[in-house]
Order: sequence, then C-alpha cells, then structure tokens
Amino acid sequence: MSFEMPQYHHPDFTEQKFQDAPDARYEKAPMDGVAPDHYHSTSMYPEYFKLQGEWRLAKESRMDSCVILNDGSLAVVEARNIKKGDRVILGRTENCEEGIYMHCHGFETESEGIADQFVFRQGRSRETSYARDYDKLFELLRYEKTHGGKVVWVMGPAFAFDADARAAMSALIDAGYAQALLAGNALATHDLEGALLHTALGQDIYTQRSQPNGHYNHLDICNKVRKSGSIPQFIEDYKLGDGIICSCVRNHVPIVLAGSIRDDGPLPEVIGNVYEAAIAMREQIRDCTTVICLATMLHTIATGNMTPSFRVLKDGTIRPVYLYTVDADEFVVNKLLDRGSLSATTMVTNVQDFITLVAKGLGVIK
Repeated sequence: MSFEMPQYHHPDFTEQKFQDAPDARYEKAPMDGVAPDHYHSTSMYPEYFKLQGEWRLAKESRMDSCVILNDGSLAVVEARNIKKGDRVILGRTENCEEGIYMHCHGFETESEGIADQFVFRQGRSRETSYARDYDKLFELLRYEKTHGGKVVWVMGPAFAFDADARAAMSALIDAGYAQALLAGNALATHDLEGALLHTALGQDIYTQRSQPNGHYNHLDICNKVRKSGSIPQFIEDYKLGDGIICSCVRNHVPIVLAGSIRDDGPLPEVIGNVYEAAIAMREQIRDCTTVICLATMLHTIATGNMTPSFRVLKDGTIRPVYLYTVDADEFVVNKLLDRGSLSATTMVTNVQDFITLVAKGLGVIK
C-alpha cells in the first residue's frame, strides 16, 4: 500500500468563538533575553493569532518559545534570543479567549477522533507489535525520497559497535534516505574507529571481542582526526570508505555533532558550546519533514522539543512532521508519547536490529 499524506483541516474561522475573539495582545521586551510578564509559550502544534481581525498561523513553531510580531510577520524564537523592544505576544489561554488558538487535531479524520473508553494494549512496550509501524515507515521514507522530503536522523553511538548496523545505515545514506545527521562526539569517533581499525571502543565490530590495548583506539582516532584538521580530511588521508560518517561525507549530508562534558578529544567538528550546538541542530530541523531518533535519550528529548508537528511547504500546503523515537528502554521512548498520534511513533527495540530491518525493508541491503 502506497503512502498517502494526511490532509490538513484548517480551523473553521466562521465559528462564533473565532469571530468574538479579541486581537492578540503584545508587549515590548524590556531587555535582551527577557520576555515581558504573561508572555505566550508555544507548543509543537499549529497556533493561530488574531491580528487586526485576521487569524494568522505562526508558520514555524517549536516547544517552549515566544512569538514575536515583526513587521506584520510572526516569528517563533527562544526566550534567550529575544531582543529589547521585540513585540512579544501575550496570553496564557489557547482557545480564542486572548486571540490565540492552538489547533491540535488538524490532521485527524472524524473516525480517528472516536475511541472506546476501555481498550487493551494502548501503551508502547517490548510486547507491542511493531510490524505495521515498520510498514508505515517504509512507505513514508519512500514518499519522502520521491517527493523531496527531508529526513533527519538523530543517532546515539550504539550503531558503531556492530558491523551490520553500520553497513545498513551507510546503505540508507547512499540510497538517499538521509538529508542530515544529528549526533554527538561518540557516534562519529567510534564509527571512524570502525572504518580505520575495525573496532569500536576497542571491541571488534565483527566478533565483539575486545582487542589488546583497545581502549586506546578511540583516543588514537580523535588524535588522528585532530591532526588531519577535519573529518573529511581524515577520511581522505586514510582512504576510508565504509561506515556512517564516510557515507555522510561522500553524499554531502550535513552532520551536526553536539558536544558533551564527557567527550574525549573531541573531534574538530564537535560544537562545544551547547547553545551554538542547539542553533546548528535547529537549522537542520527547521525544514525537516521526518525525524528518526535512535538510542540517544538527551538528543531525542532536545530534538523533540525543537520539532513542530507540522510544516508549511513553499506552496502553502500544511503537512505533518513525522517523529520516530526508537530505544531499547521504554522510559526513553515514552518521554515523547504526548506529541500527537501522527507526529510521534515510538518503538521499543534494539536499534541495531531496527536499522537493519529498515534497510532490508527498503531494499538497500539483502
């Protein structure tokens, strides 16, 4: 069955509550990085604001940010990026009372809005059947590739420890199923370690046997890459070609590596300033259409908070942004379960098995 993009249903602005609603209020920010009292905080859902009698959509949103009225347009910005004098929208209600409306069910059909009060197996756990989720993901990724979507992968280092997982992700990148990679120092370091030394943290990626003095391997990789000056130059210097990072470089897929306080090295491309890293991640999320978060709790939560549930395309069409989060730990995936039925799919499974199944399901490996 081929994928069909859900149709967006706009609010009915002829309803009385929209007609009677006042214009949204704003107040100028008193200083850089400080919002006025009673500021409005955004969600991942489409939000409309009544301005001069007209309801207007904030086209680019994210969790926990402010709305700035700027030359007739609405910009959603983090509070830390507010400038003194910015006109910040005010309001703590979201059902027209203050000229603000949050549209949570724009992609739902009437049948999806009806549910029994008591049903079994509504949670997501190790016992959940994910067969249909895989089928839908295959359909979605084929659709994204065919229609010019942007698929962003958010990855923890678990993939680098298994040769088959590295090969599967590499094949997906080579086949055009990845348009950006968000990760940390560990994934890149261990994946490059696998490419050069066939180990990850000193453990053979084919046999999983620890190698003598192998704990030096990732440190040596960091040192070698820093000597080369960059990841692409390191790959060129040592004539490397396999693995996730090599595939990204070969296919010009942007890589954002956000640093952490425990990083070794780190690699030259790792962004050590957390706010600069967030900005770089946000730039890749800004026009994404599907995000797949795999085995990285902090990166998953950070990415989920900056990912809206919708995207306004260049032709004005509104479509959902699909968010998948996959982890062996139920706690991690359930952190984002409240993001909406269409915008979040959670799967509790080993991500190494997951990526291999996805690559096989899309026919990029046998």
